[in-house]
Amino acid sequence: MIPPEDIEKLIRPELKAMNAYTPIEPTDILSQRIKLPQEKVIKLDGNENPHGCSAKVKQALAKHAHYHLYPDPEQRELRKALVEYTGISPEYILAGSGSDELIDLVLRLFIEPGDKVIDCPPTFGMYPFSTGVCGGRLVSIPRKPDFSIDVTAVKEALDKQTKVIFIASPNNPSGNITPKDTILELLDSYMVVVIDEAYFEFSGVTVMPLVSKYSNLIVLRTFSKWAGLAGLRVGYGIFPINIAKYLMKIKQPYNVNTAAQVAALESLRDMSYLRDTIKAIIDERQRLLSKLGQLDWLKVYPSQANFILCSVLNGKAKAIHEELQNRGIFVRYFDTPQLKDCLRISVGKPEHTDALIVALKEIC
Repeated sequence: MIPPEDIEKLIRPELKAMNAYTPIEPTDILSQRIKLPQEKVIKLDGNENPHGCSAKVKQALAKHAHYHLYPDPEQRELRKALVEYTGISPEYILAGSGSDELIDLVLRLFIEPGDKVIDCPPTFGMYPFSTGVCGGRLVSIPRKPDFSIDVTAVKEALDKQTKVIFIASPNNPSGNITPKDTILELLDSYMVVVIDEAYFEFSGVTVMPLVSKYSNLIVLRTFSKWAGLAGLRVGYGIFPINIAKYLMKIKQPYNVNTAAQVAALESLRDMSYLRDTIKAIIDERQRLLSKLGQLDWLKVYPSQANFILCSVLNGKAKAIHEELQNRGIFVRYFDTPQLKDCLRISVGKPEHTDALIVALKEIC
């Protein structure tokens, strides 16, 4: 019998050393942790859609009769529906098991061991995670104090081993947009520039039309936020046609499961519900922003996403985070050098905002 430690010697050493991604927990686990019923939990830590998916999605999932069969590996019907939504031809479009899978696929396509990926923290944690898994070298170029991209520093970091740069716009967790001029400046380099527009529907700002003009531009999106399908894992990307062909070649054959494809299709058929949901979230975002801004111990950052970043000026962010959890309210806590004593609060329903503000006033 081979000793376990001998088998471990076969594992890639960089994977043994890398940090694991820290995911958020589902509501049932959170309710067990704090010993409260699930319906009492106010979950504002994952940027999920509190209104959920369209009722028509649930009906379509219940009626579908072919779960015993593999889904369409080329996602033909879904890609056709996305043509109507995006205005982009189907050969530019590829769907994935969430945009997370597409991030991984892009890196698999371009990164050889030792190649460099530029990351602009603070930002989405999947970029460094997937870079490590794919054997790339992460080059972190911190954002400026206003969370904008330091274009000069990015350009200075470029060398022959640099392949990809990731930019979330709106950025997670800061909620700000990267201006088109900044993106155009980066596109003039030889890098693949990936613009992650996971929160596009809440900002209305996109560079998607540029994909047909720039062979090094990729735009990623997801159904998790605006359509309320986070649990079904379905996203899509707009890629230059030649890149889309290679990604279709290397992806898992049935990467978007049948339920996810059914749900995404039905969501796109019920745009009136989605438009109403988006408006409700944007309206509540403004109300939450106003309420938080009335607390003098918070610095509140403007956001074009479905969350708001706050800096806790009294240094008690960790204690506030823990006390909110004790009350069944979950927000995201950060304590990195760039996000010292920060909380990110997802936009919930009006009653969630009210409960949060009452709790914050009582705690502080």
